[in-house]
Amino acid sequence: MKKTLPALIALVTSAAALTACGGLGTTTTESSASGSGPVPELGPDQQVSIVFESYNYGMAGAWTDTFNALIADFTKLHPNIKVTAQKPQGNSPNPATDTISSIQSQTVAGTPPDVAQLGFSDLDFTIHQLGAKSLDDLVGTEAVQKNFDGAKYPYAPTARTLGDWEGSTYGVPFVFSTPVFYYNATLFEQAGLDPAHPPTTWDQVADAAATIASKTGKGGVYLDCLTKTAKDWCFQSLVRSNGGQVISDDRSTLTFADDPAVQVADMAQNLVQSGATPKLSQQQGYEAFARGDVGMILETSAIQGTFVKGAKDKWDLRATTMPAFAGKATVPTNSGASLFTFASDPAKQRASWELIKYLTSEEAYTKIAQGIGYLPLRTGLVDDPAGLADWAQKNPLVTPNLAQLKLMEPWISMPGNNYLQIRDGMMDAVEAAVYQDADPKSTLEAAQKQASTLLPAE
Repeated sequence: MKKTLPALIALVTSAAALTACGGLGTTTTESSASGSGPVPELGPDQQVSIVFESYNYGMAGAWTDTFNALIADFTKLHPNIKVTAQKPQGNSPNPATDTISSIQSQTVAGTPPDVAQLGFSDLDFTIHQLGAKSLDDLVGTEAVQKNFDGAKYPYAPTARTLGDWEGSTYGVPFVFSTPVFYYNATLFEQAGLDPAHPPTTWDQVADAAATIASKTGKGGVYLDCLTKTAKDWCFQSLVRSNGGQVISDDRSTLTFADDPAVQVADMAQNLVQSGATPKLSQQQGYEAFARGDVGMILETSAIQGTFVKGAKDKWDLRATTMPAFAGKATVPTNSGASLFTFASDPAKQRASWELIKYLTSEEAYTKIAQGIGYLPLRTGLVDDPAGLADWAQKNPLVTPNLAQLKLMEPWISMPGNNYLQIRDGMMDAVEAAVYQDADPKSTLEAAQKQASTLLPAE
């Protein structure tokens, strides 16, 4: 994720996946404080107002409630900093898909949010076109690393550099999950399956799903990896777990039509065609599982709170690690987002850093894990009696995520200004193969041929 890119090209207004207002033109990744040392600390009575944009505010219930509580706690600690929280502009079913167009529109208008929560697959564009500031430039590398070290518990090593680019930290990894395999133990028992021994391979998943569908009349399995709405974080994990990748290591050549990716789409298509996977949208899929109408789901832990609420006093919710392809090791990737600042005013930059530090503190991660189910990136908290030890013991659903964090490899962002078209074109092809009976190989090949024309010129 720190590879050197070719010379950046100007953002063009014809980029279909971006907003209709057109491009931003030339932006800079240099902070206003670059070359002049860290931005000054705020005075005790210095009043500052900042805007925090997070897609969690587009998600009702535990997400919004938890973040409102965090902002309220931050305000008590920093009464001189007023935080206005908002969701991204847009009306997509998944508000996380509105983040880039929202920031772009506001930047064109001259009013970008001061702090924003943006996905890891947007990293390249966030830095080079939206103009996210280098935190090393703003507050100093020592301060950035001190935050990662924490008051008591440091960041997990695999998470620490996910917001870095060419050796500088632009984003602080905030919330994410690895692909967790949740299952309905009650449906397992009704289907004559042993819930103490869930499937460990995709072949076993197919067998179990067929059994659940035939014996209970419920859906067998849903993989929240295979629609455009789901983005490509989990699809990348499936492909890499099958020995492939969707783009070359140097991010110059697309490889999502190679055999490993085609085999993933073919496997998922077979699940649908056999009746083991119902034809559902992303939201319909996780809602059906929460109701107890699907036996298994591969999903981010961001939805865990919904599953816990749905299962309560009705059915037995359990979780395990991501199933493997026969003879191959799983390669979990990460979902989620980092926190970036786009503030230009030094006082707002300092206030933004204070908010980022709080939202990634031990105190905040304790609330985020308990309230939403996101993975606490300060993993030592799960062993701390004053932190999350009691919660972790009562919530074994966190165990697979923690185990996979140690094996995690990063969700790779597509390169250049057309990255959204590349990613969405790939996922459109995957969705067509899986849910619309399109031929996996020829469909992915056609999408890759088209997407290759959108790669940055060398």
